[in-house]
Amino acid sequence: MSLEVEVFDAELAAGREDLPQEAEIVRLVSLAIATAAVADGHIAVSFIDAARIAELNADHRGKEGPTDVLSFPIDEAAIDVPGPRELGDIVICPEHTINIREAIVHGALHLVGMDHEVDDGEMLAIQAELLSW
Repeated sequence: MSLEVEVFDAELAAGREDLPQEAEIVRLVSLAIATAAVADGHIAVSFIDAARIAELNADHRGKEGPTDVLSFPIDEAAIDVPGPRELGDIVICPEHTINIREAIVHGALHLVGMDHEVDDGEMLAIQAELLSW
């Protein structure tokens, strides 16, 4: 098994100096999920516009307006099914994101169960460490 990362609609972030190439996106996701001892599975990273992320933010978090990044975990526990484990989706709104690399790492850390709203700063410390590499 291995990690499969699919990137969708990166052209929405075209022209951004901090838009990493696909290989760098895979590396950032791999580093982030490895912090939870996860090495296998499938993750989709999608770039979406402000209207769509605002819809998702309202529907899934009950918060009004656009945000920078949302994560949607799917298989939270290892499930004995054929094929790669479906870890989930990361959606990023480039027009509301200061740093796309940070949003990728942030989203991936959420997919493996980290939550900066309840963890006394551990997730954000790990995020900063990974981004310094």
